[in-house]
Amino acid sequence: MSSVINIIEEQKGDVIILRVKGKLDSVISPSLEKKAFEFIHAGQNKLLLDLGEVSYINSAGLRMLLSVKKQVRALSGKFIVCALSREVLEILKICGFDHVLEISKSEEDALASFKAQ
Repeated sequence: MSSVINIIEEQKGDVIILRVKGKLDSVISPSLEKKAFEFIHAGQNKLLLDLGEVSYINSAGLRMLLSVKKQVRALSGKFIVCALSREVLEILKICGFDHVLEISKSEEDALASFKAQ
């Protein structure tokens, strides 16, 4: 079972942006969580997850989002997810995650929110 993991890292100012492509499932979620934790453990407490090219999220992806949020919060940081597809946003709403996670419509909105912190 081969799955291409597409995670692109970028830094804008003091914000780390992780862009994900594909499905946020039990195959990709552990790799993304590991990557996020590397930044968090290095003291990076402003993390933006761009899910604009994520077509699907399951319970493994949802658990990963909560885990990353908890770790960032432990550093008194800020974690935002942005650019969600209608399908992924609907799943987050059904699970109540829209009340737990900070969600921005676009990367630009999210970056403005980090600056306003």
